[in-house]
Amino acid sequence: MLDVRRLRLLRELARRGTIAAVAEALAFSPSAVSQQLGVLEREAGLPLLERTGRRVRLTPAGEDLVRHAEAVLERLERAEADLAEARTGLAGALRVGSFPTATRAIVPAALMALARRHPRLEPMVCETDPAAVAHALRAGDLDVALVHEYDFVPAPREPGLTTEPLYGEAMYLAAPAAPAAPTAPAGTPEEAGRDQGAVLRTHAEAPWITATPGTLCHAMTVRACQAAGFTPRVRHQVDEFATVLALVAAGQGVAVVPQLGITGADHAVGLTRLLMERRTQLAFRSGAGAHPAVAAFGAALRAAVPPELASPRAEA
Repeated sequence: MLDVRRLRLLRELARRGTIAAVAEALAFSPSAVSQQLGVLEREAGLPLLERTGRRVRLTPAGEDLVRHAEAVLERLERAEADLAEARTGLAGALRVGSFPTATRAIVPAALMALARRHPRLEPMVCETDPAAVAHALRAGDLDVALVHEYDFVPAPREPGLTTEPLYGEAMYLAAPAAPAAPTAPAGTPEEAGRDQGAVLRTHAEAPWITATPGTLCHAMTVRACQAAGFTPRVRHQVDEFATVLALVAAGQGVAVVPQLGITGADHAVGLTRLLMERRTQLAFRSGAGAHPAVAAFGAALRAAVPPELASPRAEA
């Protein structure tokens, strides 16, 4: 009989590529991971792995077993959901991942609603960059998470995970306000122009403020500018949008910010709506959507979404 815990290790190896990365993600020693995978090979009765330099590659039999592992782990999630539903009431920890703007603008109201309806449920929120959510969910460090994607940075399909749309946000170009703005007061968002590229190219020679490299927000700004025909000259790298807008107000550059990143009108900042969107989704392990705690949190989130936010588009 194949051991489910070892199947989980094999799946993580298929995603991460090295035994050291699997060990670090799951808090094991590399030797323990190697030992368990060796036992799994003996249980399977044929080679599952082959080494290529410092990395480990799955054999065709190993890749086939990973596909079966995905199905097995999804069925286990469904079984846990059925058991939880059969219990009386919701209780215990629910580990939630969220990114900063959603944590500020959406999550608190959802937590208040959960506390009223399920007082024994204990949601535990941890701010997690969407790029790190997939590994955290598969490793069991999170039960559910909010993730986002942009028009220029679609989210890749992650094996073993399911996502459900929550809301969409408009995106704005933030720039130091002109001394005289006859069309709209400073700090007031302008409607989207017909040519997003032309709006961005207006600031092609300006210094830019982006998020830190490796984040989806950083990739979004760089790719939007490249689609407009130039590469932004980055001066500052800041992840918090309130700080980004403060730097724009100080004349330190221009930036692209999402709707929820704009917390109030600043008369030193001019905002122009762009023809692009950020879409937020709820992510969880495949099969866990029916778990009462996950379902209750998802329902509370949807009820907490401000009415001014757009419904997310179906396409990436």
